[in-house]
Amino acid sequence: MRIVQQALYLEVADRLRAMIDDRSLMPGAWIDEVALATSLGISRTPLREALKVLAAEGLVRLEPRRGCFVNALTEQDLDEIFPLMALLEGRCAYEAARNVTQADLDALEGLHAELARYAQAGDIDAYYETNYQIHEAIQRLAGNRWLSGVVSDLRKVLRLSRHKSLKLQGRIHESCAEHMSVFSALKAHDPEGAEVSMKTHVLRQRGALRALDQADPAPVPVPAAVHDAPTIRSRLRLAGEG
Repeated sequence: MRIVQQALYLEVADRLRAMIDDRSLMPGAWIDEVALATSLGISRTPLREALKVLAAEGLVRLEPRRGCFVNALTEQDLDEIFPLMALLEGRCAYEAARNVTQADLDALEGLHAELARYAQAGDIDAYYETNYQIHEAIQRLAGNRWLSGVVSDLRKVLRLSRHKSLKLQGRIHESCAEHMSVFSALKAHDPEGAEVSMKTHVLRQRGALRALDQADPAPVPVPAAVHDAPTIRSRLRLAGEG
């Protein structure tokens, strides 16, 4: 029974991450636990356990006597995180270029073809997901579990600013060109070139976010909308949690 309960609150955590990604739970918003539990068709126990998981990931924060809030990244947060991510992902690209095989390159070739297609179509959502797959593939190819763990943790936090940088005019095409530069270095088994290209790519994401924020300041966060959230009542009742 304990295993089932654990799987349930992790499922709730997955659902909450998706709600943060699609802005059903807005950055900075207070989470109404009663309304959210009702909307999802669950008791507050698995919800609270799920929120603890997200708090450990940096997606939400738990404040005594105030409740739970979706984290919102400040300009200072972004200024601190992106240079660190550039260093870490640059190192991933460096190690990947040393390890990559022809089979790996063939798989990356397909992903980059998709990326170019979505950039040409201006499909930000599809581009973002393929971009995410490429970054994770390079991370895996690096084969460094310590590096991978740190990158994964920071990447979860950066999803709070999910694909916003791609809304800057022309950014999606610049991003695609930057990825092609990284891929060229991987194909050439050029660790230094891959590292420099990846660092440039990550830092230019920060530049795009800064340009967007200067042109369109972020609105004041509003309370999280939870009443139209998809229900998981049936799954939870089957396991005895609802």
